[in-house]
Amino acid sequence: MSHGFRSLALLGAGILLGLVPVLLPAAEKAELRGVGQFEIPVWFKKSFLDLPHDVAEATRNGKRLMLYFGQDGCPYCAELFNKNFSQAHIVEYTRRHFDAIDLNLWGDRAVTDFSGNVMPEKEFAAKLKVWFTPTLLFFNEKGEQVLRINGYYPPHQFLAALRYVAEKQEGRLSFREYLAQQAPAPAKGSLQPQPFFAKPPHDLGKIPAGKPVAVFFEQKDCAGCDRMHAEMAGNAATLELLKRFHVIQLDRWGTTPLVTPAGKKISARLWADELGIAYVPTAVLYDAGREVIRIEAFMKGFHVQSVLDYVASGAYKKQPELQRFIRERADHLREQGVVVDIWE
Repeated sequence: MSHGFRSLALLGAGILLGLVPVLLPAAEKAELRGVGQFEIPVWFKKSFLDLPHDVAEATRNGKRLMLYFGQDGCPYCAELFNKNFSQAHIVEYTRRHFDAIDLNLWGDRAVTDFSGNVMPEKEFAAKLKVWFTPTLLFFNEKGEQVLRINGYYPPHQFLAALRYVAEKQEGRLSFREYLAQQAPAPAKGSLQPQPFFAKPPHDLGKIPAGKPVAVFFEQKDCAGCDRMHAEMAGNAATLELLKRFHVIQLDRWGTTPLVTPAGKKISARLWADELGIAYVPTAVLYDAGREVIRIEAFMKGFHVQSVLDYVASGAYKKQPELQRFIRERADHLREQGVVVDIWE
């Protein structure tokens, strides 16, 4: 393991998780908790992973192709299958409108992509920059990607995504516009303040060198935003990592003026539109003026911390695979005697 992934000192590792590490014999590791248990549904298509053929077959049957990328033990994949796909109406809608195929982020099965190239699943996932599991890709009749979901969506938002693709809405409006139309009424209330949010005016083009930027796009009357704030405010590990960022909060639909990391003057809403922000809350992380990664789906403490650490430590410059970094980070903490709960 490189020094980039062992940047946390023993005591620091314990502080980041709110725990005091205990030295263990070299052969032992602390417990790993929160591992997801799930099975791929039997109604997923048994495919030879020839994707042009799969698209053609789906088209003949009046369906579209959905690719699922996952990995063993993934708690968010478990939520997808055990919560979303345990609901009869979601299963029925998916089966009626999609051919669903599962791919393993670390797998070795041969995949034929839409250009006719053949490669193992793990190389195909890397080519598509699959950083989160689950990741869901939806394709039209020409093999063109029409929607991508990076992470877990709760049932009501997931069903909206399925409807967006099944109804072929991509030629009429963006997914963010479609989701906005699903809102039953104009949002009320206000954004939740936090002491770690920098005060406006926001000029992200003038952040000191070496200080990454975290931009939280939220909205009023947002249950997901409320959950995120409750978890962040009570989690010493997350708060400690956020100190390494210049952190701002923007109303995704607001008119707050700002200057982007690229030096462009713009309003919060227009910038969110340019970035294609569909899900709230979304955190967009920048380093040296360029976007590194986003958190744009439901995610709990350990994985939020891992993404923050991935950027703040600069590990992304050496390790292009986020999931490998997360595994190595968890293993390192466990070697130091820190119990890691990946579903906390």
